This record gives sequence, structure tokens and C-alpha cells, in this order.
Amino acid sequence: MAGMTQTSLGLDWPNKRTRKREFLGEMERVVPWSALVALIEPHSPRAKTGRPPFPIETMLRIHFMQNWFTFGDQAMEEALIDTPLYREFARLNVDADRLPDAITILRFRHLLERHGLAQQMFVAVNELLAAKGLVLKSGTAVDATIINAPSSTKNSSGQRDPDMHQTKRAAVVFRHEGPCGH
Repeated sequence: MAGMTQTSLGLDWPNKRTRKREFLGEMERVVPWSALVALIEPHSPRAKTGRPPFPIETMLRIHFMQNWFTFGDQAMEEALIDTPLYREFARLNVDADRLPDAITILRFRHLLERHGLAQQMFVAVNELLAAKGLVLKSGTAVDATIINAPSSTKNSSGQRDPDMHQTKRAAVVFRHEGPCGH
């Protein structure tokens, strides 16, 4: 089978409509990216020397993907390296000579937390989506489906389970309620 290439097999992977691609396409359309960037901009540090910072919108898109797909900082860095769809959604240049690393992702998350912006953004997005007939549900987005996340660290007898730990991260999942109109 020497010489066989992906195109010779008739496969068109980049344009296959997967659930994850559909989910990110929907978020591309409904999230008010420019309004959220404007919310962050006054708090964003300006680089004086060294490499230029990544655009706020790129970092914001990465932050949202972290929450939607429950990636830690290191896992998000690796997902950007491994997954063209994520780089595309984050608007990272295909030929980029660098991608945001785990420390860059961590610093952006801390910037949002320090100024209380993450919560403000999620509230704003919730309100906008509700107005469009979309409902946000708590949980974890895995292939753009909903898996309920445990809401408590207590075991079945109501006692705190010492092996369970809660995180402060808010995982947000979007789900259509009723007719979606497209």
C-alpha cells in the first residue's frame, strides 16, 4: 500500500462535521466575542519587551474551551498542539511558530480570576444565549454532549469524602431547548 495518501482514500477529515466541530461552530456564532474582549482589555497587561502577547480573543477562546472540555492548563496546551480544530477555533495561525503554553494559559486564567471577569463573562453569555432560546447547563462537555458532574464531595451517607476534592472551575455546557430554528 505504499504511496497511499489520505486524499487517495477519498477522506476529507478537516471538513467532517463532528459533534465537537458542530458545538464549536455554534459557540462561534452565539458568543459575543468582541464584547467579551472589550471587558478584558482594560485589565490586560501590555508587553513592553520580548515576544508579543497572544491576542486577547485567542486567549479567551482557549479559556472557554478549557471550561467546555474540562482541560487543565497543561492538557489545554497539549490539546492545542494535537488538535487542529482547537487551534482553528482559537484563531491561531496554521503556520504559527508558537502556541500558548501552559504558563501563558494559567496567567490568562489568573488575570480573569483576579478581576472577577470569568464570572461576569459567563453571566453575560448565559443571558445572551437564553435570549436566543439556548439554555446553559452545568456539567462537562464531552463531544458536545452532557455528562453530569458531581455537585458535592459528600458520600452517600452525607459525610465529606476525604478522597474527593472540589474545584472552583465552572464547567459550562450549552444545550438546545425546543426548536433551534436552523
